[in-house]
Amino acid sequence: MSCVRRFIAVDGSFHWDGISVQSYESSEVQGTTVRWLVGPEEGAPSFAIRYFEVEPGGCTSLDIHEHDHGVVVLRGRGRVLVGDDTVHVSFGDVVYVSPREQHQFRCVGQEPFGFLCVIPAERSTHE
Repeated sequence: MSCVRRFIAVDGSFHWDGISVQSYESSEVQGTTVRWLVGPEEGAPSFAIRYFEVEPGGCTSLDIHEHDHGVVVLRGRGRVLVGDDTVHVSFGDVVYVSPREQHQFRCVGQEPFGFLCVIPAERSTHE
């Protein structure tokens, strides 16, 4: 079902109307949350859009997937490991992660590092 997600900035935090913040914690993940903006609940047949936010000093897991990712940085500064390369990124930068490419996102600034991540629908489970 088509939808519009209204952006809400509250005290410098990023939120979207009706979207809950979910923990993205595990033994190797630190200070990271995810918000599913478009995905299985909307019946999106081709892709899902998630917003990740990584707190200062935090990181996502070191992953390798069969699917690719499109990432757009919306806030803060980060360090991205893609394959064997480590690159510093900030607002407006775009990252493409190829299938089966090792990747990890880490916050390197004093404010949260936030980014949109687009993935194929067939991989859009809330993992």
